[in-house]
Amino acid sequence: MISGGGQPNMQQLLQQAQKMQQDLALAQEELANTEVDGQAGGGLVQATVTGSGELRALRIDPKAVDPDDTETLADLIVAAVHAANENAQTLQQQKLGPLAQGLGGGGGIPGLPF
Repeated sequence: MISGGGQPNMQQLLQQAQKMQQDLALAQEELANTEVDGQAGGGLVQATVTGSGELRALRIDPKAVDPDDTETLADLIVAAVHAANENAQTLQQQKLGPLAQGLGGGGGIPGLPF
C-alpha cells in the first residue's frame, strides 16, 4: 500500500515549481529594465543594452568619425555592442544562474541563455 504521504509531497513540489517560475519571471523583468554598457576604441564608441540584450543607445565620439574610413567606425560599433552584450550575458548568469540551478542545473532548459 502507498501511504497518503505521496500527495502532500506532490503539492509541495508544485508550490516550489510555481515559486521558481515567479522568481524567474521577476528576474527576467529586472533584466529587461537593467542597462549595461560596453565600449570600444578607448571609449570612442559606447553601446548600452538591457540585461536581456536589447540595444538601447549608441554613443559615438566625433573623433571616431572619419568620412574616409567608415570601416573602422563600423568595427568600433560592432565591438562596443559585442562588449555590451557580453556584460548583459554576465548579468543574466548572475540573475538567472541560481534559479536555473534550483531547476536542476540549467542545462537544456529552453529559454535560458546558458
